[in-house]
Amino acid sequence: MQALWIIKDWLVNIGKVPWKIIKLIKKIKFNYFFILILISGSILGSSWFYNQILSGLPNIDQIHNPPKLSTKILDRNGRLLYKFYDNENRSWTAIDKIPESLKMATIAIEDKDFYKHHGISIKGIATALIYNFKKDGEEKLRGGSTITQQLVKNVFLTGEKSWKRKIKEVILTLLVESELSKDEILERYFNQVGYGGEIYGAQEAAFRYFGKNVWEINMAEATFLAGLPAAPTSYSPFGNNPGLASLRQKHVIDEMVQAGFISKKKADELKSTKLEIIKERKDIEAPHFVFYIRDLLQEKYGFYDIGRLGLTIKTTLDYEIQKMVEIIVLDEINKVKRLRISNGAVLVLGVKMGDVLAMVGSKDYYSKEIDGKYNVTTALRQPGSSIKPINYLLALKNGKSMMTMIDDSPITFPSDWGQKPYTPQNYNGKFMGRVTLKTALASSLNVPSVKLLAENGVNNMIDQAEAMGITTWQDRSRFGLALALGSGEVKMTEIAQAYSIFANLGKKVEINPIMSVDNYLGENLFSKEIEEKEVVEPEYAFLINNTLSDNDARTPIFGPNSKLKIANKTVAVKTGTTNNLKDNWCIGWTPSLLVAAWVGNNDSTPMSWVASGISGATPIWNRIMTEILKDKPGEKWEVPMGVYKATVCGKEDYFTNNQEENVKCPTPSVKSGNQSPVDFFNNGRQ
Repeated sequence: MQALWIIKDWLVNIGKVPWKIIKLIKKIKFNYFFILILISGSILGSSWFYNQILSGLPNIDQIHNPPKLSTKILDRNGRLLYKFYDNENRSWTAIDKIPESLKMATIAIEDKDFYKHHGISIKGIATALIYNFKKDGEEKLRGGSTITQQLVKNVFLTGEKSWKRKIKEVILTLLVESELSKDEILERYFNQVGYGGEIYGAQEAAFRYFGKNVWEINMAEATFLAGLPAAPTSYSPFGNNPGLASLRQKHVIDEMVQAGFISKKKADELKSTKLEIIKERKDIEAPHFVFYIRDLLQEKYGFYDIGRLGLTIKTTLDYEIQKMVEIIVLDEINKVKRLRISNGAVLVLGVKMGDVLAMVGSKDYYSKEIDGKYNVTTALRQPGSSIKPINYLLALKNGKSMMTMIDDSPITFPSDWGQKPYTPQNYNGKFMGRVTLKTALASSLNVPSVKLLAENGVNNMIDQAEAMGITTWQDRSRFGLALALGSGEVKMTEIAQAYSIFANLGKKVEINPIMSVDNYLGENLFSKEIEEKEVVEPEYAFLINNTLSDNDARTPIFGPNSKLKIANKTVAVKTGTTNNLKDNWCIGWTPSLLVAAWVGNNDSTPMSWVASGISGATPIWNRIMTEILKDKPGEKWEVPMGVYKATVCGKEDYFTNNQEENVKCPTPSVKSGNQSPVDFFNNGRQ
């Protein structure tokens, strides 16, 4: 006995052996150290043993580290949208959430003496040898490994079959047993082992095969799961021989009887219980949104390699709204194929909290015909006339009112550097003469918009747009007066951010689609906080909203019953179509909600025809806005301080800063090229 202790002390004092490994070896109970001595034999004290065995042992402290864990993306109500994982789809589940039935079934089939041995089961090895000696040719060899050994193989070792690996396995198993309690070992086992394909851990297995959390499964389902880890590929119900899974389950049940865990009667009941195994599960919901979230996690919050981190990301997306929007986009795009329109996209925001309620980046994420994975909501597209509210906002800040008169008449602007002069045109090539800014904006007249920008200044408009959240106009040398009509590309996410400021009466509430981030232990890493600041004066935001929600003001172009009107609701809305018919938009908002819709072609091929207010994006926008608002009470913007009503030129409207005193009422006149609103409406629409 004393000789053994001398040998042990000698091993401890060998300079080459890492101190940490020796410290852990000291924890091993004496009887198992004796087994270690027998395995190593005469080479115990040699450098060969160190070089071949000890030097390659991993750090046992790794057993405390979590394995690769899947990151879950959830909607606002907890519905799973997608899981990101690196080859191993796994969710960590605490031992107290593992049902007793699964514990019993697993111990019965894998390691009946789990709570009796200290990592190595001599009885299990002997039983396996006897079984393998007696087995028929078709039966599978039994290994005799304990649950702790299986855990060690999964955490520390490869599938290499050699006696050197086996020695390492024994050493590591004894170290793990000295480091962890039995329940801690069992918890790690249930979270580490494979259950078929990319499914790792009992929680993911329960969800994949039965659509339940592991703590919700019944005993029959538990016996099925317990049988899988021994040979996940062979026993998979989706493998080449699905019947093996059923045979394996029956074997697990028989072993439970033999272990004294259940009665024969209960075993018969379990064997007769029909299992409802889920054949197929859709992999991903709201795919454009899911990958938008992944990119945001990396770029804004620094969560890289999320397929290994085991995060739970609760987002602001509303699954029911998302599905409704997906259906409407696909349906409406199918209706306009004849117009050479192949794609559509929509973004829905809850403006008060900066929530993304729905994001549909294309009519079909899986379409190869249009490259459906292309996310239009984050892509650069020209906004056309939908950009005009920013220009009119500048006019208000520069002292004009919505009742200020402006000439809708022909004009040509000279260009520098030998470029052709710029002559803006209205949609139908006609002119309305002197009109109010309110009519010009609501009816989306092009010529007045360009004249306003010439007064406001291109750089000033870019400054205003950037303050509101648009980041894509940084190369200012590219832009001239055509910016008033949407020549500068924007992202839908950013123009929606900008117009949510109007909805919030001047407050910029940062769009943030992430409500919370929790780690695999359920500890909160991030919770959403509302970020807001005033970037537009409330009175000017109100005047823009009042103009764009005034159906009478847009009637000259769109008519009194266009799809821009939502019955019994106050909704501000702006459309836009690029001159080359490559992009068509409709963006509208209430005090709580914003919906942005786009149609066109990913490759910017021109559409054959589209008319804002009638076709294109507007029907999509109208159906979505109507559906979301149908059961909600009507909302109106509160009139900010400093805004009041006054009657000017026989009409009552809102003013601020005594601007009504500067309004010059028009005198009736007929000029060449001018036409009445009715004639203008009948000749075409913008």
